[in-house]
Amino acid sequence: MPTGSRRLPTGPDAPATIADVAREAGVSKTTASDALRGHGRVSDATRRSVLDTARRLGYAPNRSARSLRTSVTDTIALHIPEFLTGAEYYMSFVFGVAEQAARAGLNVTLVSSGRLPQVDGLILCDPMPENPVVGRLMSAGIPVVTAERFGGDAQPTGVIWSDHETALTELLDHLRARGARRPVFIASDTTADWALTLQRTYARWCARHDIQLLLRKAPFGSPPEALRGVVRELLVENPHTDAIVCAADGAAAAVLPEIRSAGRVVGEDLLLVSCVDSLAMRTAEPPITAIDLRPRHMGAECVRLLREILTGETPPGTARTLAIEMIVRASTRS
Repeated sequence: MPTGSRRLPTGPDAPATIADVAREAGVSKTTASDALRGHGRVSDATRRSVLDTARRLGYAPNRSARSLRTSVTDTIALHIPEFLTGAEYYMSFVFGVAEQAARAGLNVTLVSSGRLPQVDGLILCDPMPENPVVGRLMSAGIPVVTAERFGGDAQPTGVIWSDHETALTELLDHLRARGARRPVFIASDTTADWALTLQRTYARWCARHDIQLLLRKAPFGSPPEALRGVVRELLVENPHTDAIVCAADGAAAAVLPEIRSAGRVVGEDLLLVSCVDSLAMRTAEPPITAIDLRPRHMGAECVRLLREILTGETPPGTARTLAIEMIVRASTRS
């Protein structure tokens, strides 16, 4: 219900905000913004109420937010490096972006190079500092929201990130509780914040528990044969390995044949986990314990934050955390 009795700031020094309009109209900020922009699933009655409230309060769109854009196209751009597009995580992320954009009345255009069409804002997924395309896009002069933090000098306008340190620590503690004392970590060799955070977390966890650091790296997107080669080599060099942690999407399922050929039994004398859940983890035999990163939700939240920044509902520099969780399956139920 509208508050009615609350005295709102008036005059040139304290203009009404979108939050004031929403509060007086008895709706959320998102609904108020949708009504004012003519987008979203807003009933005619609600739209009229919001518009009437905005006129009564003398509301005008946030000037600083509008100055971030040279024009309004109701289109946002999405950039995902081509070598990542084969991973299930990133395809789910794209679907999340597309679904939320449609709900918000926005179009999405995919960008493969550093040249941007006329768009209102940009979403970057797992941006890597050394990627020249990312550098050009970050300096394009429009609002940028990143999925995961960016380790370069330029900073995005907004960030949606997940606490991978806590999630991996929980996963490693789970292995230790199951008796693992020599876990090997097969890391991704990218410089994305996600990948580097996992490596640092594993190293700190090993030091804390006085466990030998056994880290191997594989190029991101390595074919199954290359991943199996890494596992073959590490099991020969470290025959007492009792757990394998795979960072990359799909890697844990890909190495199962090599583990079996070495005479090891997953879930019994060797535990296997993945830092990225996927259909391959759920359908493997045995099913593999993994961290559910909720990529579809990540994509949707990136659009939601970018849209709020564009409409002035949320200030630039906002960072939000997306919850993730460990899913325990038969590969670690020894």
